[in-house]
Amino acid sequence: MSDFFTDREYGPTPRHTETIGEPLWAAIQSMIELKIDAGLFGYRFPALCTDAGRQPYGCDERAFGATLVAEIPWLEWPLRRNELPQTPTILDLLEFCAMAVGERRERSWHDYMGHYHVAWDHEAGLSAFVVEVNRLFARNGIAYEMSAGGKIQRVLPDPLAQSVAHARFATGDAETDRLLEAARIKILAPKHDDRSDGLEKLWDAFERIKTLDGTDKKLSAAVLLDRAARPGSRLRVAIEEEAMALTRLGNAHRIRHSEVGQEPLETALQIDFLFTRLFAFLHFLLKASDRAA
Repeated sequence: MSDFFTDREYGPTPRHTETIGEPLWAAIQSMIELKIDAGLFGYRFPALCTDAGRQPYGCDERAFGATLVAEIPWLEWPLRRNELPQTPTILDLLEFCAMAVGERRERSWHDYMGHYHVAWDHEAGLSAFVVEVNRLFARNGIAYEMSAGGKIQRVLPDPLAQSVAHARFATGDAETDRLLEAARIKILAPKHDDRSDGLEKLWDAFERIKTLDGTDKKLSAAVLLDRAARPGSRLRVAIEEEAMALTRLGNAHRIRHSEVGQEPLETALQIDFLFTRLFAFLHFLLKASDRAA
């Protein structure tokens, strides 16, 4: 995404930061203002020529701002450089811009008004916008990226990214498959609450998986573990201990329930750690019994 000297010589900046600070916010504002001046948001908010049949020629900044504050009410227009919004609000702003951007295509020169009448190519404009946003994120170590469709996703920690991206489940139980897929998608979300919900759904799936091979949870879980490692082997002992440890973690923390005495998870890093540990365990068990890919 970037070809700066430091990226080539030392590698890209680690993508660990989940909060957009003032320098990056200032850059995002400048990027948006320049695109308004260039008329690139006219795809959704066209300024219409008052002559020659009201053909579009640029971006209607008034309409852009009015719609922005209606769709993202936590922002003011014009944007304020000295007031840093919450990161989710900035991410909403970028998605708003992604829906509105287009590459200008000049159609005809209007000599009387001194401007071109134009059309917009949304696909080309969005592609360029995604590259620009992702370059800013990457250079600032921001743990988000914009997809080709203009939606913001979280950049997962490396140990989790590959397994979550490619995992597919066919457990034989539709509800378990639904929970696993919902957990896989929600852990990608930028919002803390969505990721907490993803962890909760993964733990719900863990409880259902214990009964995939019968209604007796203890016997069914043993069958699942036996398929993953030879009964009596050291690995079989280890994965049973891991299953019990994960059960204790779920019971001790406020993941599925909010009982007195359960501890809440305090940081996104803790959510990622527990999700990574349980996801890897469940994926291993389900692949061993041909229920996952």
